[in-house]
Amino acid sequence: MIPFRNQPAVPRLPDGYVLESEPSPHPGELNRLLMACGEPQRSEAKLAQVLLRSSWQLSVRNAAGELVGFVRATSDQALNANLWDLAAAPGDEQQQAVLTVLVHAALSRLRRELSGCSISVAAPPEALPALRRYGFLVDPGGIRAMGLGLKEEASAPASEG
Repeated sequence: MIPFRNQPAVPRLPDGYVLESEPSPHPGELNRLLMACGEPQRSEAKLAQVLLRSSWQLSVRNAAGELVGFVRATSDQALNANLWDLAAAPGDEQQQAVLTVLVHAALSRLRRELSGCSISVAAPPEALPALRRYGFLVDPGGIRAMGLGLKEEASAPASEG
């Protein structure tokens, strides 16, 4: 029998905190969380499209119902899966617990749904302990991520005549 690596215990959220996969957070609420984490402001329309085009997302809310954590996934459904917008409110005293639960829940879901995919993640420095706990390497071999910015299609000019 092959011995399995010791896996960390399943992390738990503190009392009053809830992990949700539905409904998606409101784009304005998500924008506020991301900006609090140092991200630039995004248009709510683009965030709404991002949420629709993602494979899924996970949110964490505190006892007051405030969004304090978020991550979303995209995938080509064959070889690659990507985790985006991993964030936990910097002012929340449970920030590390929220990040650890989000990373664990996201990886568990990816392993269940897309077991053959390689996984990449763009993450803030605060998330590194949680990511390392679950086996992520920071830029292994100097690998760098690339991204593609999509612009809205311009409408075709109206013909005169």
